[in-house]
Amino acid sequence: MATFILVHGAWHGGWCWEKLTPLLEQAGHTVVAKDLPGMGQDRTPFTDDVLAQWADAVVAQVEAATSPVILVGHSRGGLVISEVAERAGAKIARLVYLTAFLLPGGVSLMANVMSRGEGTGPALVINEASGTCTVQPGTQRAVFYHLCSEADVAAAIDRLCPEPLEPLVRGLRVTEARFGVVPRAYIEAAHDQAITLEHQREMQALFPCSPVLHLESDHSPFYSMPEQLAAALLQLA
Repeated sequence: MATFILVHGAWHGGWCWEKLTPLLEQAGHTVVAKDLPGMGQDRTPFTDDVLAQWADAVVAQVEAATSPVILVGHSRGGLVISEVAERAGAKIARLVYLTAFLLPGGVSLMANVMSRGEGTGPALVINEASGTCTVQPGTQRAVFYHLCSEADVAAAIDRLCPEPLEPLVRGLRVTEARFGVVPRAYIEAAHDQAITLEHQREMQALFPCSPVLHLESDHSPFYSMPEQLAAALLQLA
């Protein structure tokens, strides 16, 4: 049995895994699906280095695990799990990038997204005064949830929260000697409008993953096809 540590993406919280968690637990695995500090219902103040703050929080979860860790990052969560692997790679059995950002050291998510002019980039609303960003109202369903049920879309949009800008503009701090040696897999989402399939495969070309699993999903397979996502993760475990 494994410990699945699930790291949510931007604007989301641990709530987004609510349909997936029981499916993994029913198979006998342990699941940890918490809010990152300052996100969801967590009211921890953000530090000056939010990405390190998030990575340190997940490292603590990794170190507390009593079975092999499968560390799953969705979307922006890919940045977090990469930095966790840099810190605690020896304790991680596998990294899983779920239609997630898989970037080289020194590259920021914002630079990667804005260079493409697609996905969430054009829909971002930046609040410089608060140092956060949101997604333009009315665009969330098309970008994140277009294959999800209306009920799931409404419930998800209602729980989205502002995302701090700092971790989006900070270059990733990973090395081939540490992060680079941790086994990694990728779960593609064929119909993703936030991180297109072409974009996902460009990142995989830079950092090959094995295996690569394919879902005919939107950006949010934890809502649009939780059973198929659970089957893919169980295969990786």
